[in-house]
This record gives sequence, structure tokens and C-alpha cells, in this order.
Amino acid sequence: MTRFLLCALLGLSLFATTSHAQSNKRELTDREDLFGWEAIGRLDIGKSGFCTGTLIAQDLVLTAAHCAIDKKTGQAYAPGEVTFRAGLSYGKSLADRKVVQIAVHPDYLKHPELSAASVRADVALMRLEQPIPYSVADPFVLFNGGVAGKEVSLASYGRGRSEAITRERSCRILQRRQGLITFNCDITFGSSGSALLAQNGPRWQILSVVSAVGTDGRQKVGFGMELAGIISELKADLRRDAPKPKAAIRRLQVGSGKSGTGAKFISSGGS
Repeated sequence: MTRFLLCALLGLSLFATTSHAQSNKRELTDREDLFGWEAIGRLDIGKSGFCTGTLIAQDLVLTAAHCAIDKKTGQAYAPGEVTFRAGLSYGKSLADRKVVQIAVHPDYLKHPELSAASVRADVALMRLEQPIPYSVADPFVLFNGGVAGKEVSLASYGRGRSEAITRERSCRILQRRQGLITFNCDITFGSSGSALLAQNGPRWQILSVVSAVGTDGRQKVGFGMELAGIISELKADLRRDAPKPKAAIRRLQVGSGKSGTGAKFISSGGS
């Protein structure tokens, strides 16, 4: 069984990266570089830290559960405490949105210590205050199928590269077993919550979420989880717990709205 380092990515100090890993990464700094990657953003958590998140719908961000839980309270961050900054590059983002609702995999709270069980459940969805238009950022979809050649990619923010997305063009899946995925991508502080991407035709799609780092006895490895079924459950949680709209009743008057009698009906298509 693969051994875990007893620390999560938030607050993690990693080993020095190799020259190969450095040459395999590229910083996405201008609009042309960002094309196709606009849905990746930095999640700013108050003034204390950040993670990486990925749009999977105009108003939904996928990230790690440990990025969504306030360690002081053990509860999800309150509305407005987290901001998603799509395509952030050196202080300028394509869109900034406050997070107003969070759904965390229920099993994550049952396993507060880092373990295989906690990594399998380390997934959260965040609803944004307003949708980000498709013309600004095209959300990623979930991967479905086998991964040809086990090649994957990672795009994230991280320590020493927190001001722009850094994309690792090619890394590899090492193992998929018992709901866990291990991979050799170069992850660091801030990479938490980023999407592990697998190519399906011309597009990259989300295979997993970066949760933790460990060792297989020979090398540093990253850990993620199988997502099958999890996202639909979290979407259902968001719908169930969404704030209910306040009912408003107003009397419809005939004509100009001044006092009158009778009724005026308005069809669903307009007046």
C-alpha cells in the first residue's frame, strides 16, 4: 500500500523539482496563452491562502473539500469568504465571483485525518454569486472512458507560481486502485483542488481532483480520487440546500396601475 506523507497540500513543503519537470511546464500569462484554459481559476480564501478551482458549469466550481472547510470551525466557509478568480494572471482576472454556497462530500467530514478514505472523499462544489458567461470561460466537462497511454495534464496555481496558471503539459497516471488515482505530476502548495485532466479528442476533460501528496517508496506522487457519482451527488446537495426564493405578492391593476377594479392577467410570454 502506498504510504502517505502526513500533511495535506495546504501548508505543504515539497521537494525540489527536477529540471525535466521545469521544462515540461509553461506559465499561461496572456489572453492567447489562456485560450481554452479560462475556466481554471485561483480560489482566494479570505486573506489566508488559496487553492485552485475549475469551472464545470457557468456558476459551479470544482475543487478539493479541504479547500472548502474552515479548519477553525470544521464547517464550510461562509458565503463571501472565498472568491473564484477565473484565468487570473498577474493581478488581472477574466472574472471575479464570490462563492455563495458550498457542498462538501459528506464522507470527507468523517475522516479528518489524511488517509485513503479522506482522499477518496476530498471533493467539493462551490456555487458562484453570478454565472460566468461562456464567452468569458468555457467550463470543462468530466472525463468518461479509458485514458490512452495514461498521459494526463495539470494546470494550477502554486507556491512560487501563484500569479498565473502554470500548465504541466504531460505527466502520467501511476496507478488506479480502490477509488484512488496516483500520478507523477509536479504538485505544490496551491495545487490543491486543481483538476487532473485527460485528453478526449481535441479537448482536455476532468479525470480527478488533486488532493494530497505522498510517496510510493521511490518517488513523490500525487493523489486524487475517482469522480464517478460524486459530482451528481454534490449537485443534488446544492439544489436541496439552496436558499429558497422569497415569495412576493403584488396586486395587478388594470391599465396604468392607478386604482381600478377587475383583473389583468399576464401570460408567461409577456403582457
